[in-house]
Amino acid sequence: MRKQNLAPGEIYHVFNRGVDKRQIVMTPENSERLVTCIDIFNQVEPEGGLYELNFSNQNKIKKSDPLVEIIAYCINPNHFHLILKQIADHGISKFMMKVMGGYSWYFNKKNKRSGPLFQGPFRAKHITTNEHLVHGSAYVNLNDRVHQLSAQGAELVRSSWLEYTTNIQGICAKEIVLEQFDSKDDYRIFALDALTEMIRKRDDYAELKEILMNE
Repeated sequence: MRKQNLAPGEIYHVFNRGVDKRQIVMTPENSERLVTCIDIFNQVEPEGGLYELNFSNQNKIKKSDPLVEIIAYCINPNHFHLILKQIADHGISKFMMKVMGGYSWYFNKKNKRSGPLFQGPFRAKHITTNEHLVHGSAYVNLNDRVHQLSAQGAELVRSSWLEYTTNIQGICAKEIVLEQFDSKDDYRIFALDALTEMIRKRDDYAELKEILMNE
């Protein structure tokens, strides 16, 4: 377990990057697999490794109680961001251990490599205000645009943006954010307006500095 105390019922911005600045997703299939890890491993009871699951029937998998609520996520080529609410005791730590371990096993096997994939333990920033939560959701949902990725890099991105702005169903408990807006379109307008300022202040984000340290 982490030395950092992650409190029950609290919300955290969780992130990590590839070791030695390497990519953690190389193909769209990798990105989809990581999203599946985030979905399937969010349960208290052991479920085995993802290699034991039939992905064509993943919607039929009966899951136990969740470890966390997934509020928002973005997977970029070399790092990821999540906004998580801790539900179970040590839920975030257990969840991230499963996700990073399970995905690393898959990635290494797929790419015939060994060793760690991620830059050490995940990092977590406590979200303490509603303003931080709402703006944090925009930052995570549009994180690929904050980074202004190339077209090739953008093909690897997966995020909860469409869950927030369309009728597409997904894995997020987004009501805590969306209930503060009259409609999904209002949230979309808010987030895109905030994006301009986020890009302008890109180098000032503490999370970003830690993700891109020494670059």
